[in-house]
Order: sequence, then structure tokens, then C-alpha cells
Amino acid sequence: MVIKLLFNIMSHKNLRTIPVYRKALELCAMSREIASYVTFNKDLLKLYKSNSLRDIIADSLLTDAILIPQKIAQTEFSLSLDEKLRNVSYINIMIKNINSYCTGLERDGVKEKEYINLLRQEIKSFRKSFKKWTGTLPNNGNIQLP
Repeated sequence: MVIKLLFNIMSHKNLRTIPVYRKALELCAMSREIASYVTFNKDLLKLYKSNSLRDIIADSLLTDAILIPQKIAQTEFSLSLDEKLRNVSYINIMIKNINSYCTGLERDGVKEKEYINLLRQEIKSFRKSFKKWTGTLPNNGNIQLP
């Protein structure tokens, strides 16, 4: 009975009302657009099959950007403090990775650096929202953010 009640409460919780989740979706959308652009509009679902460094970086960018909103949702719905802390740590790693992918794309010769810089700005904006959100989590004193 208790599990069914918790499920009903969680299913009614709308993630789109959470600012960090909306920012994560924006980051995801921008990452998708940049990946599409730098790979010359290849099929994004097949990038993992490519031997091109740029395609591999774009695929990794997409993967991490897609995982961030998923991890936020898991954190919001989790009853376990340990799981919440693991997800926050994982999101931090993905943010660092995305910044590294930006550098990798530049080094691979992407000439339109303004697009890469737009993604970096989106990451910066997301990070601010993320820090604010982690401050609202239970036992937030134990969450270490860079």
C-alpha cells in the first residue's frame, strides 16, 4: 500500500516544473543541434559506428547530454540519499566531459567556434541552476560541487 501511494505521488510530480530539469533539456537540445552541425547532418543514431574523431566526440556529447536529465529525474524520484549523491556526482562528471568535448571539437578543426562557445555558455548556465538545485536536496551539506 505504501509503495503504491509513493508511486502515485511520484507519477504526479511534473519534472518540467523543476528549473534544473528544464535547463538540462535545453542543454540536450543545443548539444543535439551542434552534434548534427559538426557531423554534417549524419544520422545521429549511427555516429557510434564512425571512425571519425569528430563523430566520436559528437556521439559522446549527445550521450552525456541525454543522460543529464535522466539522472536529474532519478534524483528527484529517489528515496535514497546515497543514490541522490551518486547521481549528483555523475552529473558533475558529465558536465566536465561536455566541456572537454567542446575542446576536442575545437582541436579537431571545427571552424565555427561561436557554436562551441554557445554550448559552453549553456553549460555555464546549467551549472548555476544545478548548484542551486543541489542546495535544495536533503543533506546538501555533504554534496561537493566544483
